[in-house]
Amino acid sequence: MILGLRTAIYPVNDIAAAKAWYSQALGLAPYFDEPFYVGFNVGGFELGLIPDGQSGVSGPQPLWGVADASQAFTRLVELGATPLDAVTDVGGGIKTGSVTDPFGNRFGIIENPHFDVTGIR
Repeated sequence: MILGLRTAIYPVNDIAAAKAWYSQALGLAPYFDEPFYVGFNVGGFELGLIPDGQSGVSGPQPLWGVADASQAFTRLVELGATPLDAVTDVGGGIKTGSVTDPFGNRFGIIENPHFDVTGIR
């Protein structure tokens, strides 16, 4: 049985630069840091970086929770990301948006006032 999201992995062409950028963007240091993989614990879920992968904005599109989508979107762009999908209210007070990180990957965000952390297992 599928238990839920555990890890989203982003391929990058420069793992040192990606580690620095994601440390700044996420506001935390990686808990796992090896040349073949860098892992961040983001609210109980893992954001992983792998070197020498194929970056891209198509394919799976995880959305990372934020308290304020507009503020988070602006901050990511200030850190060097490129706007991809503007922050949009998709209904029910839920807002989503995405940027392209400096390594060519889609990085999506979601402000969801209905998300219940007690449902995480």
